[in-house]
Amino acid sequence: MGYQSNDGFSDLAFFAHLVKHGSLAAAAQQLGVTPPAVSKRLAAIEKRLGVRLLQRTTRRIGLTPEGETYLVEGERVLQALDALERTVTGGRAQPQGLLRVCATLGFGRRQLAPLLSKFARRYPEVEVQLHLTDRPVNLIEQGFDLQLRFGELPDARLTARLLAHNRRVLCAAPAYLRRAGEPSAPRELARHACLFIRESDETFGSWHLRAGGRHETVKVRGPLAANDGECVLGWALDGHGILMRSLWEAAPMLRSGRLRPVLPDWQLPPADLYAVFPTRSHLSAKTRALVDFLLAAFEPHRADADGGW
Repeated sequence: MGYQSNDGFSDLAFFAHLVKHGSLAAAAQQLGVTPPAVSKRLAAIEKRLGVRLLQRTTRRIGLTPEGETYLVEGERVLQALDALERTVTGGRAQPQGLLRVCATLGFGRRQLAPLLSKFARRYPEVEVQLHLTDRPVNLIEQGFDLQLRFGELPDARLTARLLAHNRRVLCAAPAYLRRAGEPSAPRELARHACLFIRESDETFGSWHLRAGGRHETVKVRGPLAANDGECVLGWALDGHGILMRSLWEAAPMLRSGRLRPVLPDWQLPPADLYAVFPTRSHLSAKTRALVDFLLAAFEPHRADADGGW
């Protein structure tokens, strides 16, 4: 659908395109027009609706509450129109256009990027932009089509499909355990050197464990912390302390003996892998194609509770 006419449908498509690119300048570049032309079109939409849709700053744009409603419900309308046109023409829409995907740094580099290489060959009309970050992501406000996320779904406005089973484990290098001893209960972690991946202040320094009906939260501390999992994994391999890590990353070291499990009878918070996308009645053809592709690629990792990593 074009962006030049001023009917409601094209306004919805224009606005979704603008939010997805994150700035007036980036949207203008993709549309082949000037930033003032994009700004003028946005102002005309806001004037017609009588509300402000975006908060503009020099670096980025943010959705107002009205803008979020216009984006989410508008995409639902556009998807319904697309489905109607496919019904009338008797054909399926071909996956095409920009698809913005986000994932965590380590998993994105090692697992997702090679799969997207294969996806791009299969669907050459889809332009994939991969954004890797370990910071929290708001899919709707930041205009992402899909996120690969570990753990529980944080937002009722999102829909998730399970891609792979996975769990977190505690582990340490044999040299560290020989030197410091092996904890036999969660409370003993408090006297050990523990290594942290610092993702948020809320969870930093507290580890939650359960076994059957028992739940324990332990305040732990240690000499080293980072916001990058590979750095912390390297410190664990060097014998600096006990690490909490997803099985997808730790499994090769556990199999080789470079790391050993710690408190294996205790379970940690869930870390299954999900494909997450904004809730809507119809997925676009490009998003549906990628979700189906990833479901097929990770199918072996849904066969058992540990994911077969």
